[in-house]
Amino acid sequence: MKLVFCGTPQFAVPSLERLAAEGFEIPLVVTQPDRPQGRGMVLTAPPVKQSAQKLNFPVVQPEKIKNNEEFRRKLEELGPEAIVVVGYGRLIPAWMLALPPRGNINVHASLLPRYRGAAPIQWTIANGETVTGVTTMLLNEGLDTGDILLQDYIPIEREDTAVTLTPRLAELGADLLVKTLRGLERGTVRPKPQDHSRATLAPILKKEDGQVDFNRSAEEIHNRLRGFQPWPGATAQFRGKGLKITTARPEPHGIATLAPGELKWETEKLLVGCGGGSALELLQVQPEGKRAMPARDFVSGYHPAPGEHLSQP
Repeated sequence: MKLVFCGTPQFAVPSLERLAAEGFEIPLVVTQPDRPQGRGMVLTAPPVKQSAQKLNFPVVQPEKIKNNEEFRRKLEELGPEAIVVVGYGRLIPAWMLALPPRGNINVHASLLPRYRGAAPIQWTIANGETVTGVTTMLLNEGLDTGDILLQDYIPIEREDTAVTLTPRLAELGADLLVKTLRGLERGTVRPKPQDHSRATLAPILKKEDGQVDFNRSAEEIHNRLRGFQPWPGATAQFRGKGLKITTARPEPHGIATLAPGELKWETEKLLVGCGGGSALELLQVQPEGKRAMPARDFVSGYHPAPGEHLSQP
């Protein structure tokens, strides 16, 4: 099967590498342009481009695709049987959806119709789910609303963050993509419409999503901390300055006497009150302008007084 592959982040790399290993014909890889990264703002190629170059696949990096006639002519000349889209980061225009006979096949990191949108892994963890997975689907002009091809499942471990879960889902997605394409070749995989009544959304993350609301339960705050790694994280305010909570865990017994946001150093634990009489143990924090530090060092350096609070920024 001749494929055009569209993808950008590290999440897409296992899919590209598996397709290459399985012998699929890939005459073109499409990825986003190189972008400045890091403190030095060094122009850096996206992970998919780096992988494609190692595999000796031709690469194009159009800034826009919707009304790009040169790009459209190139795809029409190649005549792919399917276009594979994994984390490309661009809306696929109608002309591109209609081009290949087997359609545009997407690997989405959730069990659709749940968690449609740009940040499914993050919101799945933030909402306290214990199982997730990947879906291969046919793209249409809606937001992750196309017909489902195949799905596979994976447990979310108690200590998983978006950083630790993403590589496992990427590998699962690569396996499922190959199964999907082989099934389409054999005629054993058939599209199935989504149940739109069960749909939930996973919108792109904003900085505000990382602001800790201590009226939430400790469990909910902990899940959001895990889900929103590495960005936007979990940020509170202490003495008028920002304080990042980098590592924490719910206090199993709670501290009913602590008001939401109230700090307490008790038996070698730095606790903060949360909603419903629950409490969060802060293991590592990062005061504004400082390096991350263990809770004990924070207490030694800042000496939080009885009754002092963390607040929402």
